[in-house]
Amino acid sequence: MTIHETLKKGIPEALRAHDEVRLRTLRSLVTAMTNELVAKKRKPDQLLTDDEAIAILKRAANQRRDSIEQFEKAGRTDLADPEKEELSIVGSYLPAQMTREEITRIAETKIAELGVTQKADAGKLIGALMKDVSGKADGADVKAVVDSLLA
Repeated sequence: MTIHETLKKGIPEALRAHDEVRLRTLRSLVTAMTNELVAKKRKPDQLLTDDEAIAILKRAANQRRDSIEQFEKAGRTDLADPEKEELSIVGSYLPAQMTREEITRIAETKIAELGVTQKADAGKLIGALMKDVSGKADGADVKAVVDSLLA
């Protein structure tokens, strides 16, 4: 079952469980996926591939992280708390992220393969790494590892 299907099937379960936060979160994610289908000129009743769904989930998680940060800066914990709950629900549908140590091991192998020695070649290395770890690692973590290895 694809991620998109799992999200759609979670809505009736959340309704039956009277879980308002999960219901609101799942509805917003399914809506974002339907919007993506329409933007790609596909029928709204089709399903996204897991890679496409993961991209939307990551976008939703980043939006919630940004909201949490802004609300906490403004001292509005009453608004930050629901966002944190939604972020944990969105995160439960994302694949497990790689640790920096795992990224470092892969990056060291790629450095040897590509023969990268200068910081000027960091873009080429990051591009190659992102293809290898797509969906499994955060781009900011990959960039930080590459910067530390080429420093």
